Amino acid sequence: MSKIRQIIMPGDSIEPEGLKPRNGVYKCADDKYCSEYFGVVQKGDQYVDVVPFSGPYFPRKGDKVIGKVIEIGPSMWTIDLNSSYHSLLHMNDTPWRTQSGDLQRYLNLGDYVYAKVMSLNEIKESWVTLKDVGLRKLEGGHITGISAPKVPRIIGKGGSMVNMIKDATQTRIIVGQNGLIWVDGTPENVMIAISAIKMVEKEAHTVGLTDRVDEYLKTKVGDNIGNSE
Repeated sequence: MSKIRQIIMPGDSIEPEGLKPRNGVYKCADDKYCSEYFGVVQKGDQYVDVVPFSGPYFPRKGDKVIGKVIEIGPSMWTIDLNSSYHSLLHMNDTPWRTQSGDLQRYLNLGDYVYAKVMSLNEIKESWVTLKDVGLRKLEGGHITGISAPKVPRIIGKGGSMVNMIKDATQTRIIVGQNGLIWVDGTPENVMIAISAIKMVEKEAHTVGLTDRVDEYLKTKVGDNIGNSE
């Protein structure tokens, strides 16, 4: 039976135990530290964090995100980032030689892009760009979504979790920091990859998750191979 990590409420005290307080941890009364979120305490080699169970995505400069085109203007697209705040993509921030009024030729309503948050202002309006390595319009594949605070668990340390899922299912996966995930491969393997992603999201607060996901993938991929023969 897996061990459950320490669950904590907003305002509950945290013992850093010599670690540096980081995400979700703030200094409260009498030089003590408290939790900002309802979540789990995560202690690493240097830092102690509180990983929230849920919450909305708030754009941050430098985030790489997956967004959906929901409006087309004369010189820019409006992008839904799975957030309370929409973003804008200007035609000059794409790799294409676009002309004003001809944007639909390059990105149409409902298309998805893998972009980077380039800037944002004091009222959370943001602008994204496609001018960086790996950023692009997403062709084909399947989009799934998870709670944005669970993204680090999906990625894993050094990309270990997402790479394990990709290797086992022979799929291509792009994880947006806003909680949207693009998965491409055979329909059967895409379904297995998405079910593994949902498993990680659901059990993100438990210990031993990597081993359980590994075993799950071996079982599912093995069944898939057997059924295809």
